[in-house]
Amino acid sequence: MVLKVPTRHSARSKQRSRKSLWLGLLGGAALFSSSNAVTVLAAEAVVADVAKDVEGLLNSGEFGAAADLAGTATGITRDQLMERVIFSQIGAGESAETKAVLQQLSNDQARVSAAGQIARKQMTSGGADFTELIYLIQNEVEGPWFDVDGEGGTMTPFTSGIKVDPNGILTRELREDRTGRLTNVEQQARVAALNEDMASPSTLRLVSLTRLEKEVARRLDEGKPVVESMKYLAGLSQVQYIFVYPEQGEIVIGGPAAGWSYDGRGMPVSQSSGRPSLQLEDLVTVLRTFSPAGQAVFGCSIDPQQENLKKVMEYVSESQSKGPLSPAGVRSWSNKIGNILGAQDITVFGVPGNSRIARVMVEADYRMKLIGIGKLEGGSQIPDYFELLAKDPALASGSLDALRWWMTMQYESVQHSPDLTAFEIRGSGVKCLSENQFLTANGERVATGKAEPVNQKFAANFTKHYQELAAKDPVFADLQGIFDLALVAAVVQQNQLDQRANWDRGAFAANGEYQPLAYATPKQTDSVVNHHVYNGKDVVLQVAGGVRADLASIAKDPSLNQESPQVGTVAQSARAPELPIGRWWWDAK
Repeated sequence: MVLKVPTRHSARSKQRSRKSLWLGLLGGAALFSSSNAVTVLAAEAVVADVAKDVEGLLNSGEFGAAADLAGTATGITRDQLMERVIFSQIGAGESAETKAVLQQLSNDQARVSAAGQIARKQMTSGGADFTELIYLIQNEVEGPWFDVDGEGGTMTPFTSGIKVDPNGILTRELREDRTGRLTNVEQQARVAALNEDMASPSTLRLVSLTRLEKEVARRLDEGKPVVESMKYLAGLSQVQYIFVYPEQGEIVIGGPAAGWSYDGRGMPVSQSSGRPSLQLEDLVTVLRTFSPAGQAVFGCSIDPQQENLKKVMEYVSESQSKGPLSPAGVRSWSNKIGNILGAQDITVFGVPGNSRIARVMVEADYRMKLIGIGKLEGGSQIPDYFELLAKDPALASGSLDALRWWMTMQYESVQHSPDLTAFEIRGSGVKCLSENQFLTANGERVATGKAEPVNQKFAANFTKHYQELAAKDPVFADLQGIFDLALVAAVVQQNQLDQRANWDRGAFAANGEYQPLAYATPKQTDSVVNHHVYNGKDVVLQVAGGVRADLASIAKDPSLNQESPQVGTVAQSARAPELPIGRWWWDAK
C-alpha cells in the first residue's frame, strides 16, 4: 500500500587481531584450496620405495596400512603421500575416513590444500559436502578458532541482504567484510569446484527429478548430506522445459545452465548469465505447496496495522486544522507519520514462513517498496512515485487514499505436446500490479479495483523493465526463478505427471525425509517514509505491497496452454543417454 497523506505547506586485539573467513553457506558453498601446491622432493631410493609400497597398498584397497606406511616418511614427502591416500579414499567412496588422515598432514597450508582438493574430487562424482570441510578446517587447521577455542578466527555465512532477528523483525543488513590470514582462501572459495562437464555452459541441461530424488534419498538414508551440485540443480538458472517419460518412470526439467560462483552475499550465480542458480530446497518447497495437502498458491504481504492507520488519519486531520506547516516543520511532520504507522505486519502464506522462498519474497517486496518511494535506486527506467508525480504535479490531489503495489507471475504461454508429455514455458517474467484503496474512518482499507494514473505508471514501468532490474539486483531474479520452479510443480500437479511416472515424490513429498533449511521467520518491519511537496500539499508515502504466486491458474488457463507438436520433438532429443549409476543430469545433444 502507498499512503497519500495531504497537508498544508507554506513557502581480540591484544597481540593478534581477530580473524574471520567468510563462507558462501546460505544456500551457498565453500571451497578451500591453496595456491601453493605441496610438492614432492623424493630423490632418495628409500623414499621411492616407500612411495611405491604406499601405491601398492592403495591399489589393493588397504587404505589404513597405506596411511600408516606414509606416516613413516618425513617432511614434505610425508604430506604428499598422505594426500595420495586421501584421494584414493575419496575415489573409493570412503570420504568419511579422510578425517583421520587429514589430521596427519604436517601444516596448515597442506591441510587447507587437501581439503580443497577433496571438494574437487567429490564434485566429479556429484558434489562436495562443504559443511564437513568447515568442520575439518576448524578442527584440523591450527587456530585459534572462535567456535572451537572461544577466541580467534571465525567462519561466518554470508547473509541474504536482509536481516531477521530472533523476534522476527526484518531490517536491511549491512555487512562488514573482515579479512585475515585466510583471505586468499576465501577468494578462491567464491568459485564452485565442478567437473568440466558441469562447469561448462549449456543451452539445455536436463535434470531428472526422479533420479535426483532417489540420490538425495540414498544419501539421507546413509547419513550423508546433500551435496552442492544437488542443492543447485546442476547449475540450472531457468526452467524452459518439463518432460515426463512414463515408460521410464521419469520426470525431467531442462533449461540453460553453467557453473556457478558466489556473489558478495554468498549466493550462487551463474558464471555464464549472472542469474542466481535455481535451488533444490525451493523446488521441494513448491512441490509440497502444489500437492494434495498444499494450498496450490503462495505469497506474502507487508501491511500497516489498521489501528495505526486510524491514528494517522486522526493526526492528519488535527494537523490540518492548525493551518499551514512551515518549511522547517514538513520533515518532522513526515517523521511523525512514520512513527505513528510504526511496525508493519509481514504475512506469508502457502509456504513455510521459515523457508528460503519466504525470505526471498519478503525481501523482493520490501525492496520494491524502497524503490517506489525513492529510498532505493531502481534504475533510470523505473522512476519512483515522486519522480512520476513531478512530471504532472496536478495529479497530486491531496486526497487521503492508499495505493497498493504487488508482484505476481507473468508467462506468455505454456506450450505442450498433443499427449501432454512435453511442456515448454515461454515468456517467463514477473509483473507488478497496482490498485487504489479507500481508507475508512477506522483505518480499514477497502479495495476499489482501480488505480490512478501515476500508480499505474509505476507498476507498468516496474513490469516492463523487470529483467533489467533483475540483472542488477539478484533478489528479483531469484524471485523469478522461484516462480519458474513453482510453475514446474503446478504443471506436475495439474497434469498428474507424478502419477503417470509412478513417482510418489519420495523424499520430496510433503512428509518426505528431505528437509529444507529453516530460517528466522520474518514477522514485522519498521515503516519507511519519504515525502515531497507538490502544489502546496505534502505527499507522504508508505508502501506496503506483497507477492502472490497463483501458478495453478497458469497451468489451468486454456488461453495460455497451447498445443505444439514441436515440443514433443524436443522431448525426444532430451531423453537421457546411457548414464553412470547415480548420475541424474546431462546436457542435450
